[in-house]
Amino acid sequence: MEHITLLIGIVIVTALVFDFTNGFHDTANAMATTISTGALSPRIAVAMSAALNLVGAFLSVEVAKTISGGIIDEGAGIQPEVIFAGLVGAIVWNLLTWLAGLPSSSSHALFGGLIGATLVSVGMDGVNSDKIVMKVLIPAVAAPVVAGVAALVATRLTYRLARDRDPQDTAKGYRAGQIASAALVSLAHGTNDAQKTMGVITLALITGGVIVPDSDPPLWVIVAAGLAIALGTYLGGWRIIRTMGKGITDIQPPQGFAAQTGAATVILASSHIGFALSTTQVCSGAVMGAGVGRKGGVVRWSTAGRMVLAWVLTLPAAGLVAGGAALLADQGDWGVTTVAVLAVAACAAIWAASRRKPVDHTNVNDSTDAGAAPAEPVGVVTAALQSVAPPPAGPVAPAPASSPSATPAGASAATGSTS
Repeated sequence: MEHITLLIGIVIVTALVFDFTNGFHDTANAMATTISTGALSPRIAVAMSAALNLVGAFLSVEVAKTISGGIIDEGAGIQPEVIFAGLVGAIVWNLLTWLAGLPSSSSHALFGGLIGATLVSVGMDGVNSDKIVMKVLIPAVAAPVVAGVAALVATRLTYRLARDRDPQDTAKGYRAGQIASAALVSLAHGTNDAQKTMGVITLALITGGVIVPDSDPPLWVIVAAGLAIALGTYLGGWRIIRTMGKGITDIQPPQGFAAQTGAATVILASSHIGFALSTTQVCSGAVMGAGVGRKGGVVRWSTAGRMVLAWVLTLPAAGLVAGGAALLADQGDWGVTTVAVLAVAACAAIWAASRRKPVDHTNVNDSTDAGAAPAEPVGVVTAALQSVAPPPAGPVAPAPASSPSATPAGASAATGSTS
């Protein structure tokens, strides 16, 4: 193996930083509903998720191959500076959406960053448009819909099967099922998202001449990426956990079990065929489907709308930041240094802003905050869906929108997307 230059080393470190932000940004995917229903305490939940993300990183390299040799053409003159700029764009966007408590896609932030930096530095020749459409854009649209429909059907079936059972008899079983399904989502997340950083590092090694094109990620890359995403997961993205667990809908244990099982199935199937989809979008879609699936369940479409807007903006926004970074990085060593300094300054500013109103494991399930908005009533979309095929009454009686139990969730919906 050839000598790893300083620039490639910087790219590798930056990729691992992105992997770390990916971990705490996406902890909510696996554990938000488990924490919000009390099936696991916050600290135990994120520790379990971190361990399973690490295990999942070793199960497959198909997604890594999509990143390292699919989306970007490594033979089109891509230099390590381009990859560095793309990672900067992804990290900045990840932190901005984390500050806002929005479960946007870390995966699409990475894709947008790489594509934007490549377009500025190399042009269209450096981007494999067909691969982007087939393995990124189509899954981005289809996966959350499929997961949502699966969770909706599973939720209705779950309540139907348990309609004659005492809620106290089924509560323990549903909580155990939630823990098991959350573990499966964490494992699935490791098989998909950890590989994206492996693919980026492998791409950097290829462009730097360290390894030959079409190589699998070296073992040390797999280990490093797995540890970085596990550490980020353990620290917990509490702001996004609050939005996912409390802000979209009031999740009951049967819904949490259905949502997580549906999401894990979609993620694992996509990882197997090499689709680098957004686990955030899949899990968010599953939560919305579970919310609609329970009779009387209220999906807060205003919160969901902000999430979808963030999804739409992620690719172009990360691409714009990365494109600007690429313009500077292409100027030589001083440009790379300037990009690094600006990136660190931006990250520090976002972190300082987050400290003004911190959210952590001690208050992630708090149901009230000063100035919180009242609960969102049943919307037109929810009412229409429920009128088409209303499910049987479940073992857990839903609270009306004006009750005290609904108001806190609405409050967290407001604070989860702003704190």
